[in-house]
Amino acid sequence: MGFAPSAAAYDAQSKQWYLDPMQAEQMWKVSTGKGVKVAVIDSGVNAGTPSLKGQVLVDEVPKSVAYHATDDYTGHGTTMAELIAGTGAGGGLQGLAPGAKIVPFRIDLEGLKDAEEKRKTPDDTEAIRAAADTDVKIINMSFGSEGPSSKEEAAIDYAASKGKLLIAAVGNNGQTAGGIGYPAAFPYVVGVSSSDESGTVSKFSSYGGYVDLTAPGQDFPGWCDANFRSYCDDVNGTSSAAAIASASAALIWSAHPDWTVNQVTRSLIDTAGRDWPKNDPSKYLGYGAVRPRVVLADSGYNPGSANVDPLAKENDGDLLAKSSTASASSSSPSASATSRAQQKTSTGGTSAAGSNAAESSNDSSTLWITIGAAAALILIAGAGVAVVRARRAG
Repeated sequence: MGFAPSAAAYDAQSKQWYLDPMQAEQMWKVSTGKGVKVAVIDSGVNAGTPSLKGQVLVDEVPKSVAYHATDDYTGHGTTMAELIAGTGAGGGLQGLAPGAKIVPFRIDLEGLKDAEEKRKTPDDTEAIRAAADTDVKIINMSFGSEGPSSKEEAAIDYAASKGKLLIAAVGNNGQTAGGIGYPAAFPYVVGVSSSDESGTVSKFSSYGGYVDLTAPGQDFPGWCDANFRSYCDDVNGTSSAAAIASASAALIWSAHPDWTVNQVTRSLIDTAGRDWPKNDPSKYLGYGAVRPRVVLADSGYNPGSANVDPLAKENDGDLLAKSSTASASSSSPSASATSRAQQKTSTGGTSAAGSNAAESSNDSSTLWITIGAAAALILIAGAGVAVVRARRAG
């Protein structure tokens, strides 16, 4: 499905306020994300929207999940895909990395009622493992649930051991308990919060010791149903922020294809916009706002060691240290999943799960997006931030 005729005149790009301050046009002279594949684990992806024609590699979904459907049943996954790699054709959303490609993995995030559709829709654990076995470089996860699952943790560990950059939305619980959901709260996952056009941290954005970066996440359009007739304004959420962070990583990795996940992650952290010490990350903004242009503008940028995880202290070990045991752990839950999740919970802020080691249900997973949510500080260009910060202990 594509746009209905009445939607063709809609100009989504004029409402994507972050493209100018992030200097998208200048970045695209250096990198468009070409050569980088991003797995979008979500509600599916509609490859037929004008902005995504030729951008979605449905045939590259692994045979292990190839019989599953990839059709989007809510519009959420298609929005994430367009924010990452959309071409902007037909007045659609302009992706920050329009040269990148999307490999779609549909999971059941809203409790599908149709038995046949449920049969064709894997759980997030299966999708994460399947994505890890492809040549995608980045895995975008704009969903979450309240409690840690050792099975999901093991899948995250497996994907990390394969050198994938795992990026997840931290959640939209900022106006309630503030707790961050999983998988963003797991080690080896870069958690992303949301900010608005004024440089303000979104009121809905979850906070705590799991926030690693922030990115634009509100006051621009997105698909809000499976009819794909028109966009809705103000489709807000940390979901969108995670997608923009994934696109930022794609731009950098495309320009430096020989870099490892450690180097790409380090470049995102080191160049993030902040006015506080890097060793004292904010529980609202982490290490700051994603600014891939800083890396792309410096032809001599030094990304540091290829084999040292910049988040090793928080991750309870190096990101790639498990590569030798990945095969052994690929079919069994990680024994240390609960203990590491608890360690990270104890740093920086509250968690939706606290120290609860109970398994989460896939049916409770949620799309981290809201329609027309109110907003409540960080400029993409790197200006000041007036928020309470919390140090993350190891």
